[in-house]
Amino acid sequence: MTTHMKINKVSIVIPVYNEQESLPELIRRTEAACKKLSVAYEILLIDDGSSDDSAAMLTAAAEALDSHIVALLLNRNYGQHSAIMAGFSHVTGDLVVTLDADLQNPPEEITRLVEVAAQGYDVVGTVRQNRQDSWFRRRASSMINSLIQRTTGKAISDYGCMLRAYRRHIIDAMLHCHERSTFIPILANTFARKTIEIPVMHAEREFGDSKYSLMKLVNLMYNLITCLTTMPLRMLSVIGSIIALLGFACSLILIMLRLFFGSHWAAEGVFMLFAVLFIFIGAQFIGMGLLGEYIGRIYTDVRARPRYFIQRVVSQNRLSSQQERQ
Repeated sequence: MTTHMKINKVSIVIPVYNEQESLPELIRRTEAACKKLSVAYEILLIDDGSSDDSAAMLTAAAEALDSHIVALLLNRNYGQHSAIMAGFSHVTGDLVVTLDADLQNPPEEITRLVEVAAQGYDVVGTVRQNRQDSWFRRRASSMINSLIQRTTGKAISDYGCMLRAYRRHIIDAMLHCHERSTFIPILANTFARKTIEIPVMHAEREFGDSKYSLMKLVNLMYNLITCLTTMPLRMLSVIGSIIALLGFACSLILIMLRLFFGSHWAAEGVFMLFAVLFIFIGAQFIGMGLLGEYIGRIYTDVRARPRYFIQRVVSQNRLSSQQERQ
């Protein structure tokens, strides 16, 4: 049985980083989609330390007469998820929709998410149909989704799509988490009781380039692995044990071959010894790297620095200039 829940206000949260070319179209299409809603709405645009004119454009849009836009200006670039968390700290709606600024996920899908969320779902996820990304991006996304599913046990198809809707109590629960590295879709699903995924359209990027370079994708993968579980450490222990047993077996074999075939054969087997040595060295480096990831995360959390710093909030209905720490 589907339980319908009343929605009084919808908040749209959009992180922006060097998107001056797409901003006019983004704002126009998002406002047009929100006007089709039968409830009040606000659009929070978070400038994540852009180096172009994005901040000035957001400020002008927020200061326009009868504007529904709230502009949050961060003092530097903190990353997509931290910027979204900054937006979460200022939402006033009881349903929050997140959206990327590159227009690859059409803002016109907002009305569908609101309709589905009204059926009583805590989180409404989306699955991108006919993705217009490169083959490498699609394969990397598929691998990351598979990794998350295996680690969390939750069968969510597309964690990488940020077009999602969250109930206010899910937002409040996430804001009470103080971990430095946050991956919002996963964090939200840990608090959600009832979730659903719906298919959405995916368009080719019209303006600028993707902000996720190869190195940022690698960093994202390591962040996901280390923030989700300690399983890599357990697997490291298992792999280390297996390598140790294989090394011991190889040692016995080498000793037996030396006894049966003489020292001349043993001299020719020096490269095999080097191979075994390199296996152990490689395993040690992998282990140290994983331990370093976890220790670095502990170090970051112990410092307890803010995930973001909001330098200015611009809105028709709020103080136009303020500074605060979250």
